[in-house]
Amino acid sequence: MMGVVWSLLGILSGAFIAIQAPINSQLARGLGLPVAAAAFSFLSGAIVLGIISVTVVKLQGVSLDWKAPAPWLFVAGGMLGGFYVTLSTILTPRIGAAALMAFLVAGQLLAGMLIDRVGFLGVAVREISLGRVAGAVLLLAGALLVRLY
Repeated sequence: MMGVVWSLLGILSGAFIAIQAPINSQLARGLGLPVAAAAFSFLSGAIVLGIISVTVVKLQGVSLDWKAPAPWLFVAGGMLGGFYVTLSTILTPRIGAAALMAFLVAGQLLAGMLIDRVGFLGVAVREISLGRVAGAVLLLAGALLVRLY
């Protein structure tokens, strides 16, 4: 049962990404600068997540171990997210939300296959099989069809 819940939450998360792209593009049009829209998107997200984090820490009585993670981990995800949001903000009005989402999913799958193959940051190693390659080719073909038609 929990597998279904996690899958549905994954779908919901994907929908949020699709909705976020045109919102940030509209913000960029209003501000006149895509990077500024991405910055304000991250700033508002950081504030909300900061409030949630403080609340959870207080409610659960836990403390954060600021020394445990490698220092580069504190900025790497945010930098990658910043590039993602900025590029999505720029691309949405140019190629459309559906094409952008198709290419995003294709890029995520290809990167995920590479991450699985090398076991990046402790991810379980999984070989690149013929079935995985076929799935990636079909997904790329689908992304191209969404973009072209």
